[in-house]
Amino acid sequence: MRFFKDLYTKLFKNKNDNAPWLEYYSREDRSIKFTTKSIYNYMKESVGADKDFIALNYFENKISYNEMFDNINICARALRSYGVKEGDIVTICLPNMPEALYAFYACNKIGAIADMVHPLSSPEQIKFYLNESKSRFLFLVDFDYEKFEKVIPETLVYKTILVSPKLSMPIGLSVGYTLTRSIKTKRPRFNDSDYMSWRDFMLKGVAYSKNFSARVKKSDTAVILHSGGTTGTPKGIMISNYSFNALAQQSAVNVIDVRPKDKIVTILPIFHGFGLGVCVHTPLCLKVETILMPEYDAKRFYKIWKYDKPNVILGVPTLWESMINNSKFDDVDMSGLKYIVSGGDHLTITAEEKINDFLHKHGAKVDICKGYGMTESVAATAYTFPGTNEPGSIGIPMVGNTYKICDVDTGKELPFGKEGEICVNGPTLMKGYLNNQKETKQMLRKHDDGLVWLHTGDIGYIAENGIVYYTQRLKRMIVVSGFNVYPSMIEEVLDSHKAVKQACVIGIPHQYKVQVPKAFLILNDGYKFDKKLEKELNEACKNKLAVFSVPKEYEICKELPKTLYGKVDYKKLEKEEKEKKTNK
Repeated sequence: MRFFKDLYTKLFKNKNDNAPWLEYYSREDRSIKFTTKSIYNYMKESVGADKDFIALNYFENKISYNEMFDNINICARALRSYGVKEGDIVTICLPNMPEALYAFYACNKIGAIADMVHPLSSPEQIKFYLNESKSRFLFLVDFDYEKFEKVIPETLVYKTILVSPKLSMPIGLSVGYTLTRSIKTKRPRFNDSDYMSWRDFMLKGVAYSKNFSARVKKSDTAVILHSGGTTGTPKGIMISNYSFNALAQQSAVNVIDVRPKDKIVTILPIFHGFGLGVCVHTPLCLKVETILMPEYDAKRFYKIWKYDKPNVILGVPTLWESMINNSKFDDVDMSGLKYIVSGGDHLTITAEEKINDFLHKHGAKVDICKGYGMTESVAATAYTFPGTNEPGSIGIPMVGNTYKICDVDTGKELPFGKEGEICVNGPTLMKGYLNNQKETKQMLRKHDDGLVWLHTGDIGYIAENGIVYYTQRLKRMIVVSGFNVYPSMIEEVLDSHKAVKQACVIGIPHQYKVQVPKAFLILNDGYKFDKKLEKELNEACKNKLAVFSVPKEYEICKELPKTLYGKVDYKKLEKEEKEKKTNK
């Protein structure tokens, strides 16, 4: 198959000299027309008459599209009853739960902007997000009330709706949650008018009888997502209706085997573009049952695999690592799996091989696919599928997107095979950063071809056949005696050793070389770090990498720090190392 695809590409390459990846798409795919509808209206139109299908599955409480649309409508009316109108910003600080999605789509239905915020944010972070957006209305998970009660009065928020994760649980689980967690949750005073329960809020929607309509345009900001970008400073990323829907349409092209009533596990958080765009909006538009996980729970994750038998699941590399190392999964049948996707962080070739071996041993007929993207482009901009799923690659640009590689210093476009900064043009690009024109201009730049390109801050290259390879974060690159060293390449070599379960490499200061690599390792059971193992690891690095890529230090860890999104937090390791040097 690969041979004939390559032959076809070579024979007809002259048709798409600058975009060889187009040969992997059909003529129909390439002529896709992106919708101009609002997010809510596009989803509703996609569902059509099949409103009796299951939309959401929350702890086995199965919610039909009919019920979901009814709740969205009531929520929209409740928001209108409090004066929320087109262009107003509503902050949603909730985990993966039905009420969060009702609020999200309700905002869009009335033309308001949904500001999606992580429930595990610190008080100072939530204050920053609320003040930055000038949000006046807040949906807050109830267990966060005590954490945020002192900072909310320092914002413009005048009404906070407290939402409990137990609301949509089956009665047995709801009672259990109340006894174990909810009963300990601090709540505001009964007569505090600044706060309201979700049930009381929805009653306002039931009672609201005025007719309303919203003039929602495709270019209107629909969602604000948050990211540190390439500088690490918090930014609100403004996404339009057009861009958010375009992602769903692109994704539908790439998952052609997905059918209505299939099942997807949504464990990636909805306050992240990957979770909200790819794991919620896309499957809902495809009439796929969306199984919501509000938090990672190994036991429930196993039960979903065992009894729900999902057809699609997406996650970050750390999720797959935990799955393949969980002995409970030995009896799980994965033969019904159609797509399993890794995104959000780099997946090493070694990890990819381990996951594929695990999948095949459990009856899966597919390999893990990889996605690449960033919040500034909603989520994914490239994706692997059969014919493009080369080991170590990130696939090809999703239909409608264009990639090019630019020289980091000059910005000049580089030929195929040359490494440089990955730049993306396409329908899913953000409108810009909220209240930050300077950083917007750094990320979105108009080139000589007249197009606006997103400068990702990632290094990679495009092969002659159009398949894209990611190398490294530009900001993460280590410079050793003037030579560029990529931590991910060192991690790849270290991960391939039988003693190493996981590796993370950072740059640490050096008196003469400016920086040198340091490796943090989690070892597999039965191994210990000694001079012999250190020598083996160093030799492996010397055999596959330049000599200046060999780690100068090793540190053994029981676990590596993770970000709120489940990625390995190398920045925290860098900070801790810097503090160690300062305190010496």
